[in-house]
Amino acid sequence: MLTLSIINADTGGFVGHSRVHPSMVDEARKRVESVKGSLLIDGQVATCGDDLSLILTHTHGAEDEGVHRFAFDVFMALTDIAVDLGLYGAGQDLLSDAFSGNLRGLGPGYAELTFRERVSEPVLCFLADKTEPGAWNLPLFRIFADPFNTAGLVIDPKMHAGFRFEVHDLVEGKAATFECPDELYDLALYIGAPSRYVIKQVTSRELGEPAAGTSTQRLAFMAGRYVGKDDPVMIVRCQSGLPAVGEVLEPFAFPHAVAGCMRGSYHAPLLPVTQRDAHPSRFDGPPRVVCLGYQIHDGSFVGPRDMFDDPAFDRARQQAGEVFDYLRRHGPFEPHRLPLDEMEYTTMPAVSARLADRWEQVEAPAVPAHVPGA
Repeated sequence: MLTLSIINADTGGFVGHSRVHPSMVDEARKRVESVKGSLLIDGQVATCGDDLSLILTHTHGAEDEGVHRFAFDVFMALTDIAVDLGLYGAGQDLLSDAFSGNLRGLGPGYAELTFRERVSEPVLCFLADKTEPGAWNLPLFRIFADPFNTAGLVIDPKMHAGFRFEVHDLVEGKAATFECPDELYDLALYIGAPSRYVIKQVTSRELGEPAAGTSTQRLAFMAGRYVGKDDPVMIVRCQSGLPAVGEVLEPFAFPHAVAGCMRGSYHAPLLPVTQRDAHPSRFDGPPRVVCLGYQIHDGSFVGPRDMFDDPAFDRARQQAGEVFDYLRRHGPFEPHRLPLDEMEYTTMPAVSARLADRWEQVEAPAVPAHVPGA
C-alpha cells in the first residue's frame, strides 16, 4: 500500500505573510532529498503564499511517527532560518517544540491517503493560503455529488453508486459519515457551514477506494489567543471510476467565497492561480489555491504540472477581482468581515475584553448574550 502525504506549515513569511523565503525552500528540498530511498519513496517541496508543503510518498501509512517526525524536524529547521533572517511570524504554526508521536495538535496541517497504486495513478494536490479547512467543502460537494459538475456520476457505472463523505465537526470533535446520493440533503445541511463542519475524506462506494482527503486542523487556543494552522491542503485521485481530472478542476472556475484573508477575519473569493502567482499581497489576499498534478508511478512522482496555468481560468480570476473589490468596500462591516461567532478565532477577543466593562445592562436580552471574548 502506498501513502501520499501533504504536510504543510507557515514557519515565517517573506515579506509579511506573502511568501516563503527561497533559502527555506532550498533547505526543505535538501532534507527531502536526504531521505529518499530510505524513509520516503519520493518527495517534493511546494509553496502557496507563506506556507511550505512537503509532498511525500512512502509505505508507512497515515500519521506515521517517522514521517511526521521528519516533517516536524524540517519545520523546526526552517524556523531557525526564519529567525536568522528576521522573517515575520517565525515558527508561528509550531505550537510546541516537543514532538509527541505525530503532528496532531502541534500546529502543522496534513492530508494523507493510503491506497493501492493503479496502472495509471493521476493525482491532484491542492494547496491553499489565507483561508480555512472548510474552503474545500463546496468543491468536494460538486466533484463527488453534483451531476451538473461531474457527468461521470450519471454515465460511469463505477461512479453511479455515488460516494461516501466523512465529515468532521471541528467544534465538538466528532465525525459522521454520509452516503450519497442517498443522504445528499443531509450532507448539504452540515457542510454548508464550513467554519464548523469539514469534509475529511471521500470514498467510492462502488470501488471502496479512497478518492479524496483533506487537512482539518484548525486554530488552537493557547495563551489567551488563537494560533496555529488554518491554511488547508487536499489530495484528490482521478480517473478509472473516480472523477476525471477536468471534473475535479471544474468547481474552481467559480471563485466561491471563503473565510480568511487579512488576520483570518474576512470573507473573500478563492482565487485559482499558477505557482508564480501564489503570493497574496492585497489585503493579505484574495485567498489563493494552487493545484499540482502528478502521475504516480511505482511510488514516484511524474510531475508536477501546474494545473491552473490555463487561460480557461482567467474568467474566474477576473470575477474574483470584481468580487474582492465589492467586498472590500464594506470595510469592517459584514458580510466582508466574518460574523461575531467566527471572529472568536481572530484577534478581536482581546479588543472585546478591554471594552467589556463599558457595556451596561439597559433591558433584558432578547437572545442569549454572545460577545467574543466576554
